[in-house]
Amino acid sequence: MADGRPAVIRARPWAVACFLLPALLLLGALVVYPIGYSLWRSLFDAPGTGFVGLDNYREMFANPAIRRALQNNLIWILVAPALATALGLIFAVLTERIRWSTAFKLVIFMPMAISMLAAGIIFRLVYEADPDRGVANAILVSVNDTFSEGAPWPDARPRPDSGLEPGPEESLVATEPAAVGEPALLPLVGVAPPRVADAGQAVEPEPAPDAVVGVVWLDFAPGGGGDPGVVDENERGLPGMVVEAVRDGTVIATATAGADGTFSLPAEADGAELRLAASNFAASFNGVDWLGPTLVTPAIIGSYVWMWAGFAMVLIAAGLAGVPREMLEAARVDGANEWQVFRRITVPLLAPVLAVVLVTLMINVLKIFDLVLIIAPGSTQPDANVLALQLYFSSFGTSPNQGLGSAIAVFLLLLVVPVMIFNIRRLRQERKG
Repeated sequence: MADGRPAVIRARPWAVACFLLPALLLLGALVVYPIGYSLWRSLFDAPGTGFVGLDNYREMFANPAIRRALQNNLIWILVAPALATALGLIFAVLTERIRWSTAFKLVIFMPMAISMLAAGIIFRLVYEADPDRGVANAILVSVNDTFSEGAPWPDARPRPDSGLEPGPEESLVATEPAAVGEPALLPLVGVAPPRVADAGQAVEPEPAPDAVVGVVWLDFAPGGGGDPGVVDENERGLPGMVVEAVRDGTVIATATAGADGTFSLPAEADGAELRLAASNFAASFNGVDWLGPTLVTPAIIGSYVWMWAGFAMVLIAAGLAGVPREMLEAARVDGANEWQVFRRITVPLLAPVLAVVLVTLMINVLKIFDLVLIIAPGSTQPDANVLALQLYFSSFGTSPNQGLGSAIAVFLLLLVVPVMIFNIRRLRQERKG
Protein backbone atom coordinates (compact mmCIF):
# COMPACT_ATOMS: atom_id res chain seq x y z
CA MET A 1 0.00 0.00 0.00
CA ALA A 2 1.05 3.62 -0.55
CA ASP A 3 1.27 4.41 3.16
CA GLY A 4 3.86 1.66 3.64
CA ARG A 5 2.17 -0.20 6.49
CA PRO A 6 2.52 -3.76 5.06
CA ALA A 7 6.23 -3.14 4.49
CA VAL A 8 6.65 -2.05 8.11
CA ILE A 9 4.90 -5.20 9.37
CA ARG A 10 7.12 -7.43 7.22
CA ALA A 11 10.27 -5.58 8.20
CA ARG A 12 9.57 -5.53 11.92
CA PRO A 13 7.66 -8.67 12.94
CA TRP A 14 9.10 -8.41 16.42
CA ALA A 15 7.22 -5.15 16.91
CA VAL A 16 3.97 -6.86 15.95
CA ALA A 17 4.78 -9.72 18.35
CA CYS A 18 5.42 -7.28 21.19
CA PHE A 19 2.03 -5.68 20.71
CA LEU A 20 0.21 -9.02 20.38
CA LEU A 21 2.07 -10.87 23.16
CA PRO A 22 0.14 -9.37 26.14
CA ALA A 23 -3.19 -10.11 24.48
CA LEU A 24 -2.09 -13.65 23.56
CA LEU A 25 -0.87 -14.30 27.10
CA LEU A 26 -4.18 -13.15 28.56
CA LEU A 27 -6.11 -15.18 25.98
CA GLY A 28 -4.08 -18.26 26.77
CA ALA A 29 -4.34 -17.84 30.55
CA LEU A 30 -8.03 -16.99 30.69
CA VAL A 31 -9.45 -18.99 27.76
CA VAL A 32 -7.17 -21.61 26.21
CA TYR A 33 -5.73 -23.05 29.45
CA PRO A 34 -9.11 -23.39 31.26
CA ILE A 35 -10.63 -25.11 28.20
CA GLY A 36 -7.68 -27.48 27.87
CA TYR A 37 -7.58 -28.27 31.58
CA SER A 38 -11.34 -28.88 31.72
CA LEU A 39 -11.06 -31.29 28.79
CA TRP A 40 -8.17 -33.11 30.49
CA ARG A 41 -9.89 -33.15 33.92
CA SER A 42 -13.07 -34.61 32.43
CA LEU A 43 -11.14 -37.81 31.68
CA PHE A 44 -10.37 -38.48 35.36
CA ASP A 45 -12.39 -39.59 38.37
CA ALA A 46 -13.63 -37.42 41.26
CA PRO A 47 -10.30 -37.26 43.16
CA GLY A 48 -8.46 -36.63 39.90
CA THR A 49 -6.08 -39.53 40.34
CA GLY A 50 -7.66 -42.28 38.24
CA PHE A 51 -8.05 -42.11 34.46
CA VAL A 52 -11.60 -43.08 33.49
CA GLY A 53 -11.68 -42.07 29.83
CA LEU A 54 -15.18 -41.21 28.65
CA ASP A 55 -16.95 -42.62 31.73
CA ASN A 56 -17.82 -39.14 32.97
CA TYR A 57 -19.55 -38.40 29.66
CA ARG A 58 -21.47 -41.68 29.87
CA GLU A 59 -22.53 -40.86 33.43
CA MET A 60 -23.59 -37.40 32.31
CA PHE A 61 -26.18 -38.82 29.93
CA ALA A 62 -27.20 -41.61 32.33
CA ASN A 63 -27.82 -39.25 35.28
CA PRO A 64 -31.56 -38.31 35.48
CA ALA A 65 -30.79 -34.90 37.01
CA ILE A 66 -28.43 -33.98 34.17
CA ARG A 67 -30.88 -35.24 31.56
CA ARG A 68 -33.56 -33.04 33.11
CA ALA A 69 -31.14 -30.10 33.05
CA LEU A 70 -30.44 -30.77 29.36
CA GLN A 71 -34.18 -30.88 28.64
CA ASN A 72 -34.68 -27.54 30.43
CA ASN A 73 -31.77 -26.03 28.51
CA LEU A 74 -33.48 -27.05 25.29
CA ILE A 75 -36.66 -25.28 26.44
CA TRP A 76 -34.62 -22.19 27.32
CA ILE A 77 -32.91 -22.11 23.91
CA LEU A 78 -36.15 -22.50 21.98
CA VAL A 79 -38.33 -20.13 24.01
CA ALA A 80 -36.34 -17.41 25.79
CA PRO A 81 -34.30 -15.92 22.88
CA ALA A 82 -37.25 -16.03 20.48
CA LEU A 83 -39.60 -14.41 22.99
CA ALA A 84 -37.12 -11.69 24.01
CA THR A 85 -36.30 -10.94 20.37
CA ALA A 86 -39.98 -10.79 19.37
CA LEU A 87 -40.80 -8.41 22.23
CA GLY A 88 -37.75 -6.31 21.42
CA LEU A 89 -38.91 -6.05 17.79
CA ILE A 90 -42.43 -5.06 18.82
CA PHE A 91 -41.16 -2.44 21.27
CA ALA A 92 -38.68 -1.02 18.74
CA VAL A 93 -41.36 -0.63 16.07
CA LEU A 94 -43.99 0.78 18.41
CA THR A 95 -41.66 3.31 20.04
CA GLU A 96 -41.29 5.03 16.70
CA ARG A 97 -44.96 5.97 16.88
CA ILE A 98 -45.19 7.40 20.39
CA ARG A 99 -44.15 10.84 21.58
CA TRP A 100 -42.25 9.73 24.66
CA SER A 101 -40.22 7.05 22.89
CA THR A 102 -36.97 7.89 24.73
CA ALA A 103 -38.60 7.59 28.14
CA PHE A 104 -40.31 4.34 27.11
CA LYS A 105 -37.03 2.86 25.89
CA LEU A 106 -35.37 3.89 29.12
CA VAL A 107 -38.00 2.11 31.19
CA ILE A 108 -37.80 -1.06 29.10
CA PHE A 109 -34.00 -1.07 29.09
CA MET A 110 -33.66 -0.29 32.80
CA PRO A 111 -33.81 -3.96 33.95
CA MET A 112 -30.49 -4.48 32.12
CA ALA A 113 -28.88 -2.29 34.79
CA ILE A 114 -29.95 -4.79 37.46
CA SER A 115 -27.71 -7.75 38.22
CA MET A 116 -29.01 -11.29 37.81
CA LEU A 117 -28.82 -11.69 41.59
CA ALA A 118 -31.02 -8.65 42.22
CA ALA A 119 -33.46 -9.69 39.47
CA GLY A 120 -33.70 -13.16 40.98
CA ILE A 121 -34.54 -11.75 44.41
CA ILE A 122 -37.14 -9.42 42.89
CA PHE A 123 -38.89 -12.21 41.01
CA ARG A 124 -38.69 -14.59 43.95
CA LEU A 125 -40.89 -12.06 45.73
CA VAL A 126 -43.07 -11.49 42.66
CA TYR A 127 -43.81 -15.23 42.43
CA GLU A 128 -44.59 -15.71 46.14
CA ALA A 129 -47.58 -18.04 46.51
CA ASP A 130 -49.24 -15.87 49.20
CA PRO A 131 -51.31 -13.16 47.43
CA ASP A 132 -50.58 -10.82 50.33
CA ARG A 133 -46.87 -10.94 49.45
CA GLY A 134 -46.53 -12.05 45.83
CA VAL A 135 -47.34 -9.41 43.20
CA ALA A 136 -48.27 -11.92 40.47
CA ASN A 137 -50.82 -13.75 42.62
CA ALA A 138 -52.13 -10.50 44.11
CA ILE A 139 -53.00 -9.32 40.59
CA LEU A 140 -54.58 -12.65 39.62
CA VAL A 141 -56.64 -12.84 42.80
CA SER A 142 -57.82 -9.23 42.34
CA VAL A 143 -58.90 -9.91 38.76
CA ASN A 144 -60.62 -13.14 39.76
CA ASP A 145 -62.46 -11.47 42.64
CA THR A 146 -63.64 -8.76 40.24
CA PHE A 147 -65.48 -11.26 38.06
CA SER A 148 -66.24 -14.01 40.60
CA GLU A 149 -67.80 -13.68 44.03
CA GLY A 150 -66.38 -16.98 45.28
CA ALA A 151 -67.62 -19.04 48.20
CA PRO A 152 -69.06 -16.97 51.07
CA TRP A 153 -67.61 -19.03 53.94
CA PRO A 154 -64.77 -21.30 52.73
CA ASP A 155 -63.27 -21.76 56.22
CA ALA A 156 -66.49 -22.65 58.07
CA ARG A 157 -66.71 -26.12 59.62
CA PRO A 158 -69.06 -27.86 62.10
CA ARG A 159 -68.39 -28.35 65.78
CA PRO A 160 -68.15 -31.97 67.01
CA ASP A 161 -71.62 -33.24 67.96
CA SER A 162 -73.20 -30.21 66.30
CA GLY A 163 -75.73 -32.24 64.32
CA LEU A 164 -73.82 -31.66 61.04
CA GLU A 165 -71.63 -34.17 59.25
CA PRO A 166 -69.72 -34.19 55.93
CA GLY A 167 -71.87 -34.83 52.87
CA PRO A 168 -71.22 -35.20 49.14
CA GLU A 169 -68.23 -33.21 47.87
CA GLU A 170 -67.72 -30.31 50.32
CA SER A 171 -71.29 -30.08 51.62
CA LEU A 172 -72.52 -30.52 55.20
CA VAL A 173 -75.64 -32.56 56.02
CA ALA A 174 -77.87 -32.27 59.09
CA THR A 175 -78.31 -35.53 60.97
CA GLU A 176 -81.92 -34.66 61.84
CA PRO A 177 -84.52 -34.29 59.04
CA ALA A 178 -86.29 -30.99 58.50
CA ALA A 179 -89.57 -30.56 60.36
CA VAL A 180 -92.32 -27.94 60.10
CA GLY A 181 -92.75 -26.21 63.45
CA GLU A 182 -89.29 -27.15 64.71
CA PRO A 183 -86.49 -24.63 63.92
CA ALA A 184 -83.29 -26.21 62.55
CA LEU A 185 -80.15 -25.09 64.35
CA LEU A 186 -77.02 -25.34 62.16
CA PRO A 187 -73.99 -24.06 64.14
CA LEU A 188 -70.60 -23.59 62.50
CA VAL A 189 -67.16 -22.48 63.65
CA GLY A 190 -63.83 -21.72 61.99
CA VAL A 191 -64.74 -18.24 60.72
CA ALA A 192 -62.61 -15.37 61.96
CA PRO A 193 -64.82 -12.93 63.95
CA PRO A 194 -63.70 -9.89 61.86
CA ARG A 195 -65.20 -11.55 58.78
CA VAL A 196 -68.68 -11.51 60.36
CA ALA A 197 -68.38 -8.01 61.79
CA ASP A 198 -70.99 -6.72 59.32
CA ALA A 199 -73.37 -9.65 59.90
CA GLY A 200 -76.37 -9.29 62.19
CA GLN A 201 -76.90 -10.85 65.58
CA ALA A 202 -77.91 -14.47 65.07
CA VAL A 203 -81.55 -15.14 65.94
CA GLU A 204 -83.30 -18.41 66.61
CA PRO A 205 -86.47 -18.10 64.48
CA GLU A 206 -89.95 -18.68 65.82
CA PRO A 207 -91.60 -21.92 64.63
CA ALA A 208 -93.79 -21.47 61.54
CA PRO A 209 -96.85 -23.66 60.87
CA ASP A 210 -96.38 -23.66 57.10
CA ALA A 211 -92.61 -23.56 56.62
CA VAL A 212 -89.32 -25.15 57.65
CA VAL A 213 -87.27 -22.45 59.36
CA GLY A 214 -83.81 -22.45 60.85
CA VAL A 215 -80.63 -20.50 61.48
CA VAL A 216 -77.01 -20.89 60.35
CA TRP A 217 -74.64 -18.99 62.61
CA LEU A 218 -71.11 -18.71 63.93
CA ASP A 219 -71.30 -20.58 67.22
CA PHE A 220 -68.59 -18.50 68.83
CA ALA A 221 -68.76 -15.23 70.74
CA PRO A 222 -65.73 -12.90 70.95
CA GLY A 223 -64.26 -13.15 74.42
CA GLY A 224 -65.64 -16.64 74.98
CA GLY A 225 -68.66 -17.77 76.92
CA GLY A 226 -71.95 -19.18 75.70
CA ASP A 227 -73.12 -22.73 75.22
CA PRO A 228 -72.29 -24.91 72.19
CA GLY A 229 -75.23 -25.42 69.87
CA VAL A 230 -77.21 -22.54 71.38
CA VAL A 231 -77.66 -19.09 69.81
CA ASP A 232 -76.05 -16.81 72.39
CA GLU A 233 -75.61 -13.08 72.60
CA ASN A 234 -72.90 -11.57 70.34
CA GLU A 235 -72.93 -14.62 68.06
CA ARG A 236 -73.34 -13.63 64.42
CA GLY A 237 -75.34 -15.11 61.60
CA LEU A 238 -73.71 -16.35 58.41
CA PRO A 239 -75.53 -14.47 55.65
CA GLY A 240 -75.48 -15.86 52.15
CA MET A 241 -75.28 -19.49 53.30
CA VAL A 242 -77.23 -21.67 50.84
CA VAL A 243 -79.44 -24.31 52.50
CA GLU A 244 -80.92 -27.14 50.42
CA ALA A 245 -83.75 -29.54 51.17
CA VAL A 246 -82.92 -32.92 49.63
CA ARG A 247 -85.25 -35.88 49.22
CA ASP A 248 -84.13 -39.12 47.53
CA GLY A 249 -80.99 -37.40 46.25
CA THR A 250 -82.94 -34.56 44.58
CA VAL A 251 -82.93 -30.95 45.73
CA ILE A 252 -86.57 -30.00 46.21
CA ALA A 253 -86.12 -26.53 47.74
CA THR A 254 -83.39 -23.98 48.34
CA ALA A 255 -83.07 -21.01 50.68
CA THR A 256 -80.40 -18.41 51.41
CA ALA A 257 -79.65 -17.27 54.95
CA GLY A 258 -80.27 -13.60 55.71
CA ALA A 259 -78.11 -11.14 57.64
CA ASP A 260 -79.11 -12.76 60.96
CA GLY A 261 -78.48 -16.29 59.60
CA THR A 262 -82.15 -17.28 59.42
CA PHE A 263 -83.68 -19.09 56.45
CA SER A 264 -87.09 -20.38 55.46
CA LEU A 265 -88.00 -23.36 53.25
CA PRO A 266 -91.53 -24.21 52.00
CA ALA A 267 -93.65 -26.80 53.81
CA GLU A 268 -92.86 -29.43 51.15
CA ALA A 269 -89.37 -29.65 52.72
CA ASP A 270 -90.91 -31.31 55.78
CA GLY A 271 -89.06 -34.58 56.44
CA ALA A 272 -86.34 -33.83 53.87
CA GLU A 273 -82.64 -33.83 54.53
CA LEU A 274 -81.15 -30.39 55.20
CA ARG A 275 -77.85 -29.76 53.43
CA LEU A 276 -75.49 -26.81 53.41
CA ALA A 277 -74.45 -26.69 49.75
CA ALA A 278 -70.85 -27.36 48.73
CA SER A 279 -70.76 -23.94 47.06
CA ASN A 280 -70.73 -22.38 50.54
CA PHE A 281 -67.35 -23.90 51.36
CA ALA A 282 -65.45 -24.13 48.07
CA ALA A 283 -61.93 -22.87 48.56
CA SER A 284 -61.48 -19.40 47.11
CA PHE A 285 -59.00 -18.80 44.30
CA ASN A 286 -55.66 -18.13 45.95
CA GLY A 287 -53.42 -17.61 42.95
CA VAL A 288 -51.12 -19.86 40.95
CA ASP A 289 -48.22 -21.95 42.19
CA TRP A 290 -45.70 -20.16 39.97
CA LEU A 291 -42.71 -21.90 41.52
CA GLY A 292 -44.27 -25.37 41.55
CA PRO A 293 -42.87 -28.22 39.44
CA THR A 294 -45.04 -27.39 36.42
CA LEU A 295 -44.54 -23.62 36.07
CA VAL A 296 -41.13 -22.97 37.64
CA THR A 297 -39.20 -23.02 34.34
CA PRO A 298 -41.68 -20.79 32.42
CA ALA A 299 -41.74 -18.43 35.41
CA ILE A 300 -37.95 -18.08 35.41
CA ILE A 301 -37.94 -17.62 31.63
CA GLY A 302 -40.42 -14.77 32.18
CA SER A 303 -37.96 -13.03 34.51
CA TYR A 304 -35.19 -13.49 31.94
CA VAL A 305 -37.31 -11.96 29.18
CA TRP A 306 -38.12 -9.04 31.49
CA MET A 307 -34.39 -8.34 31.76
CA TRP A 308 -33.27 -8.93 28.17
CA ALA A 309 -36.17 -7.63 26.07
CA GLY A 310 -34.74 -4.13 26.56
CA PHE A 311 -31.37 -5.25 25.21
CA ALA A 312 -33.06 -6.68 22.12
CA MET A 313 -35.15 -3.52 21.71
CA VAL A 314 -32.12 -1.20 21.73
CA LEU A 315 -30.20 -3.22 19.12
CA ILE A 316 -33.24 -3.62 16.88
CA ALA A 317 -34.11 0.08 17.23
CA ALA A 318 -30.57 0.94 16.08
CA GLY A 319 -31.05 -1.28 13.03
CA LEU A 320 -34.49 0.17 12.42
CA ALA A 321 -33.00 3.67 12.29
CA GLY A 322 -31.03 2.58 9.22
CA VAL A 323 -34.05 1.27 7.30
CA PRO A 324 -34.75 3.53 4.27
CA ARG A 325 -37.98 5.40 4.95
CA GLU A 326 -38.55 5.79 1.22
CA MET A 327 -39.19 2.06 0.88
CA LEU A 328 -41.74 2.09 3.70
CA GLU A 329 -43.55 5.12 2.29
CA ALA A 330 -43.51 3.66 -1.23
CA ALA A 331 -45.14 0.48 0.07
CA ARG A 332 -47.84 2.49 1.82
CA VAL A 333 -48.48 4.52 -1.32
CA ASP A 334 -48.85 1.25 -3.27
CA GLY A 335 -51.66 0.25 -0.90
CA ALA A 336 -49.90 -1.95 1.63
CA ASN A 337 -51.34 -1.81 5.15
CA GLU A 338 -49.14 -1.50 8.25
CA TRP A 339 -49.05 -5.26 8.89
CA GLN A 340 -47.91 -5.93 5.31
CA VAL A 341 -45.26 -3.22 5.55
CA PHE A 342 -44.02 -4.71 8.80
CA ARG A 343 -44.02 -8.34 7.59
CA ARG A 344 -42.75 -7.90 4.04
CA ILE A 345 -40.38 -4.94 4.35
CA THR A 346 -39.41 -4.07 7.91
CA VAL A 347 -38.68 -7.61 9.15
CA PRO A 348 -36.67 -8.71 6.04
CA LEU A 349 -34.55 -5.55 6.21
CA LEU A 350 -33.95 -6.15 9.93
CA ALA A 351 -33.07 -9.83 9.43
CA PRO A 352 -29.29 -9.33 10.02
CA VAL A 353 -29.92 -7.43 13.26
CA LEU A 354 -32.51 -9.98 14.41
CA ALA A 355 -29.99 -12.75 13.75
CA VAL A 356 -27.36 -10.98 15.86
CA VAL A 357 -29.80 -10.54 18.76
CA LEU A 358 -31.11 -14.10 18.53
CA VAL A 359 -27.64 -15.68 18.42
CA THR A 360 -26.39 -13.49 21.28
CA LEU A 361 -29.33 -14.48 23.46
CA MET A 362 -28.96 -18.16 22.57
CA ILE A 363 -25.36 -18.12 23.78
CA ASN A 364 -26.48 -16.21 26.86
CA VAL A 365 -29.20 -18.66 27.89
CA LEU A 366 -26.79 -21.59 27.65
CA LYS A 367 -24.91 -19.97 30.53
CA ILE A 368 -28.00 -19.14 32.62
CA PHE A 369 -27.28 -19.87 36.26
CA ASP A 370 -28.12 -17.06 38.70
CA LEU A 371 -31.84 -16.78 38.05
CA VAL A 372 -32.46 -20.51 38.42
CA LEU A 373 -30.39 -20.76 41.61
CA ILE A 374 -32.16 -17.83 43.29
CA ILE A 375 -35.75 -18.01 42.06
CA ALA A 376 -36.41 -21.76 42.20
CA PRO A 377 -37.13 -23.01 45.76
CA GLY A 378 -35.17 -26.00 46.99
CA SER A 379 -38.18 -28.29 46.57
CA THR A 380 -38.54 -27.54 42.85
CA GLN A 381 -34.95 -26.70 41.95
CA PRO A 382 -34.46 -30.15 40.37
CA ASP A 383 -37.42 -29.39 38.09
CA ALA A 384 -35.87 -26.06 37.03
CA ASN A 385 -32.30 -27.36 36.79
CA VAL A 386 -30.08 -26.28 33.88
CA LEU A 387 -26.63 -27.44 32.78
CA ALA A 388 -24.71 -24.49 34.21
CA LEU A 389 -26.35 -24.99 37.62
CA GLN A 390 -25.80 -28.75 37.45
CA LEU A 391 -22.13 -28.08 36.66
CA TYR A 392 -21.87 -26.10 39.89
CA PHE A 393 -23.64 -28.75 41.96
CA SER A 394 -21.57 -31.57 40.44
CA SER A 395 -18.28 -29.77 41.00
CA PHE A 396 -18.88 -28.10 44.37
CA GLY A 397 -22.01 -29.70 45.85
CA THR A 398 -22.37 -32.11 48.75
CA SER A 399 -20.64 -34.92 46.80
CA PRO A 400 -18.23 -33.03 44.53
CA ASN A 401 -17.05 -34.73 41.37
CA GLN A 402 -14.99 -32.30 39.35
CA GLY A 403 -14.43 -34.93 36.68
CA LEU A 404 -18.17 -35.01 35.99
CA GLY A 405 -18.39 -31.21 36.34
CA SER A 406 -15.62 -30.78 33.79
CA ALA A 407 -17.45 -33.13 31.40
CA ILE A 408 -20.57 -30.94 31.71
CA ALA A 409 -18.45 -27.84 31.07
CA VAL A 410 -16.97 -29.40 27.91
CA PHE A 411 -20.45 -30.39 26.76
CA LEU A 412 -21.69 -26.83 27.28
CA LEU A 413 -18.77 -25.58 25.18
CA LEU A 414 -19.70 -28.01 22.41
CA LEU A 415 -23.27 -26.68 22.48
CA VAL A 416 -22.02 -23.12 22.06
CA VAL A 417 -19.60 -23.92 19.20
CA PRO A 418 -22.27 -24.45 16.46
CA VAL A 419 -23.92 -21.15 17.34
CA MET A 420 -20.55 -19.38 17.20
CA ILE A 421 -19.73 -20.97 13.82
CA PHE A 422 -23.09 -19.84 12.46
CA ASN A 423 -22.43 -16.31 13.68
CA ILE A 424 -18.93 -16.20 12.15
CA ARG A 425 -20.19 -17.43 8.78
CA ARG A 426 -22.98 -14.88 8.81
CA LEU A 427 -20.52 -12.07 9.53
CA ARG A 428 -18.27 -13.20 6.69
CA GLN A 429 -21.18 -13.32 4.27
CA GLU A 430 -22.16 -9.78 5.30
CA ARG A 431 -18.62 -8.55 4.63
CA LYS A 432 -18.56 -10.18 1.21
CA GLY A 433 -21.96 -8.69 0.43
